[in-house]
Amino acid sequence: MRAVGWLERLLVAAALIIPCSAAFAGGEDPVFEVHFSNGVVSPIVIEVPANTRFKLDLHNDGSTPIEFESIPLRKEKVLAPGASSFLVFRSLSEGNYAFFDDFHLDMPPARLIVR
Repeated sequence: MRAVGWLERLLVAAALIIPCSAAFAGGEDPVFEVHFSNGVVSPIVIEVPANTRFKLDLHNDGSTPIEFESIPLRKEKVLAPGASSFLVFRSLSEGNYAFFDDFHLDMPPARLIVR
């Protein structure tokens, strides 16, 4: 009987924790995925909210290193093959910002459209 009381308390505690973590999840910054593969950037256009903090998750799915580069955004990040990382943007004004893989300049730039 004593074990049942302990189990009931554990279940009640878990039930209280789950709604709290769900509430925190709702307040997280938006996350946008960007995949690089041997010079190809996907998606080529990403729309993000203006004046809002957000995160770009960068993934190098290719077999060569890549460098996320954006002159107007003043951001760069090098990723080895198979590596992932992220960039956090505190707030951007509305506009159209180019970014590209600096190690594969023969490919067209991608665009970050802020609305």
